[in-house]
Amino acid sequence: MTELHARPSPQRHDAPASGRAAVIEFATLAARLGHTLVVSDWFEIDQARVNAFAEATEDRQWIHVHPERAAAGPFGSAVAHGFLTLSMIPMFFEESFPMDELKLGVNYGLDRVRFPAPLPVGKRIRAHFKLLELNLVPALPPATQGAQLKFEVTIEAEGAGKPVCVAEPIVRWYV
Repeated sequence: MTELHARPSPQRHDAPASGRAAVIEFATLAARLGHTLVVSDWFEIDQARVNAFAEATEDRQWIHVHPERAAAGPFGSAVAHGFLTLSMIPMFFEESFPMDELKLGVNYGLDRVRFPAPLPVGKRIRAHFKLLELNLVPALPPATQGAQLKFEVTIEAEGAGKPVCVAEPIVRWYV
């Protein structure tokens, strides 16, 4: 049986280290279908990150990049792009499921994405990972096992009543 061990990521220095000592066993993930496997640590979305995302995507709408104007707008402050929030999912995967035995992990796609509430700039967010599906797939060398997993990832903003993103990413993990 291969075990996948969650541990703090050594390359991140701007977030507190996780105290999690979770062990996720690849062979027993199927028994956890329908359950939340892990909740990530908090991560702040600041204006610099929003501005960098706006430049990278050329989406410079004022509700994102002009805090003074946005304060008088419909949300009362600048808000992060929905797609910026969505793009944080791989980081949350890395932080929440860093696995020594994982030889390869790939994003396979998304089934559903919604942005139920805006994310004010400066808020902290975290992700809840619920396992929805698990199917074995052929291994890719040098791995000996492969699985396709579908999660429901709910991203909440600290103190908010509604999630800021709910998505169903599909990943393939090879051990």
